[in-house]
Order: sequence, then structure tokens, then C-alpha cells
Amino acid sequence: MITDNQTNTLYLADCLIKKQPAFFERFKKVLDDHSIKPKYLPNTKDIWAVDYMPIQINENKFVQFNYNPDYLQSKTQLKTISNVDEICSHLGIHPIKSNLTVDGGNIIRAKNKVIMSDKVFKENPLISEKDLIKQLKDTLEIEKLFFVPWDKSDAIGHADGMLRFMDDDRVIINNYAEEKPEFQRSFRMALNNAGLDWEELPYSPYKNKPYTSAEGIYVNYLQMQDVIIFPISNQVEDDIAVKKMEQIFKPHKIITIKSNEVAQKGGVLNCITWNIKK
Repeated sequence: MITDNQTNTLYLADCLIKKQPAFFERFKKVLDDHSIKPKYLPNTKDIWAVDYMPIQINENKFVQFNYNPDYLQSKTQLKTISNVDEICSHLGIHPIKSNLTVDGGNIIRAKNKVIMSDKVFKENPLISEKDLIKQLKDTLEIEKLFFVPWDKSDAIGHADGMLRFMDDDRVIINNYAEEKPEFQRSFRMALNNAGLDWEELPYSPYKNKPYTSAEGIYVNYLQMQDVIIFPISNQVEDDIAVKKMEQIFKPHKIITIKSNEVAQKGGVLNCITWNIKK
């Protein structure tokens, strides 16, 4: 499947311009400075483009999962769900439809494998785990599918706030040293069972107000080809995280952007972007 380092076209929700004007201006400048010309998804109702837009399998094939998150079920929240059919039609994209309930932020992609949080089983309760795994592998056209444990204190439960692939066999993960020991063990066990090596980035959301803020979650960066745009939030861990990324991804360009406004809404750069290969 198409991976982030193959992508060359970036889409943003058009509502980002109005909902986060100060951040948008900074982000647009960073993109312009690195010759990334964003396009805009029309008539969007929230900024979290990666979650509701289709998953790209190859240059000409997309899969659209059912986007009906359990954390957006109140009358007010349901009004924030964008009409993906209309957006895709406007873009001239005709995705294959899947009845499985999956958020795009819970799909972490390598060439022939995917990592998800195990919240996906809760989101599809009428399907056995065995059948769900088979349907996901067939739909995504991948050989291997791995799961990491979902931290139940996080209502969203997306894997893109936990880890990202560096290459097919290595991931970069949050340093969960302050999490409960049983979660740390189960998380690392999942990576070991998947045969993956890992590097750690700082993870420092613990002092955030509100608690749901994604400030200090560094793995939620945007990667397009050899450019990585990296969220910082005026925390002491920012410099440590940037230096670590420069070591890991050398000679990639690591460009930082202050992302507090967006992070305080619960996500960062991977969450607000839909990057594809054309």
C-alpha cells in the first residue's frame, strides 16, 4: 500500500482555515517554504481529515471505511461528521466501500503491513476477531496486520498517537515510562510479537489542560517523501524530540511547527492532513 514517504499531494479540510486561523497561517507558511502546495477538501465539518478520508491502496485505488466513531454520538457531535461521498465525488475519487468501522488515524502503514490499536475490535462488535482480521487484511491488501493495546483512558484510541513506522521493520513509539507497568508490558510485547524494533520519542501530555490535549505527543507528525513536519508545543521535551528525529531520519528534513492550538483540540499534524500519491 502507499506509505507516507511515497506521498506527494496534501489535502487539508477547508474548515481548518476558519477553525484554526492562527495555526493555519503558520502551517501554510511552512508548507510554502518547502514547496508543498496544499489542496482543500470541500464542505468539511471538522479538521481531522485523516480519520474520515479514504485509505490509499495504490495510485488508483482507495478504500472508504464506515466513519461512525463512538466518541461522536451526541446530537451535537454527529453534526461534525463530514459527507465523505460528496467530498470524494468533488475530487473525482471513487473509493471501494467497506462496511467495517475504522478511523483512518488508527491505520499505521508500511508497504505490506499495518498496525492498529485493538480498539477496532470494540468498534466492530458483530464480527468475530478472526473474521475482522481477515476482512481488514483483504480490504487493505496487506500480508501482515498487528495490533497494539488501546489505552482505555484515551477515548479516541488511534494508533497514530502511539507509534509510526520508520521502515518496514522498525517503528518510533511514545516513551511510556510514566504509564502503568501492565500497559508498558503489553505494548512492548505486542511489538516483540510483531517482530518490530523500535526507537522512543518523548511523551509528555500529563500536565495538559484539558487532559484531552495532544500537546507533547510527538509521533503525530506529517511525513511526505523526505520532508517531516514535526509538532512542537513549547515543552521542555521539544528539543529532545527534534534531536531524536534528526538522528533517526537523517538525511530527511525535520521542520518544526508550534502546534498548541490544534493539539488542544485533541490531535496534531497527522490528524489534520490527508496525504496521498498522485
